[in-house]
Amino acid sequence: MGRGRVELKRIENKINRQVTFAKRRNGLLKKAYELSVLCDAEVALIIFSNRGKLYEFCSSSSMTKTLEKYQKCCYGALDANQPIHETQNSYHEYLRLKARVEILQQSQRNLLGEDLAPLSTKELDQLEHQLESSLKQIRSTRTQCMLDQLADVQNREWKLVEDNKALRKKLEESCSQVPLRPAWEAGGAQNIPYSRLPPQSEGFFQPLGGNATSQIGYNLIGTEEMNTMGHHHQNVSEFIPGWML
Repeated sequence: MGRGRVELKRIENKINRQVTFAKRRNGLLKKAYELSVLCDAEVALIIFSNRGKLYEFCSSSSMTKTLEKYQKCCYGALDANQPIHETQNSYHEYLRLKARVEILQQSQRNLLGEDLAPLSTKELDQLEHQLESSLKQIRSTRTQCMLDQLADVQNREWKLVEDNKALRKKLEESCSQVPLRPAWEAGGAQNIPYSRLPPQSEGFFQPLGGNATSQIGYNLIGTEEMNTMGHHHQNVSEFIPGWML
């Protein structure tokens, strides 16, 4: 009587699972060895247990060379086809961007009022609405900018006014501490120099000093001589008629 067919599913019993793994691992390694000897094939076998332990078999002298050969065979064709695929994608992206640039350039010319002949009435209405919206946005931005500048100027003006008030207050405080007085109150009247004019009774002119004979064209006239001259003038006028005076 033969063995029954084993159902392929995970063995729940831990001990049975470990025993089965060891038996089948050894059998698999034995089969790989037999295949490499009987058929002169290059066989590489890599096994990792559920705990991460490595089991390997390689019919060649180096597992690394076998893996490099495997990588070259599997991924070499993809690497060779990849540049062609990338070139095609790049060309399609170039065509898409070129069409986008042409559309933007046409839109810019239309906004500047150029090449309007091919446009329909609906497109012209849309262009007009777009220009009006842009103009409103520009005016709004300009107004906001002017308001910001005005607020800045007002803030600077307020700051200057406050600084002016502070300086004026400091000036008033300094003036109150050191009061200003007139010169005649501070120094007294005796300190103010002045010159006394000579009396008129001494003569019309005063000599500069020295010898009186050295003064050319100058005669000292006293009070008595002036009285004498006045009396003489009165006597002369008695002999002159009135119509000659």
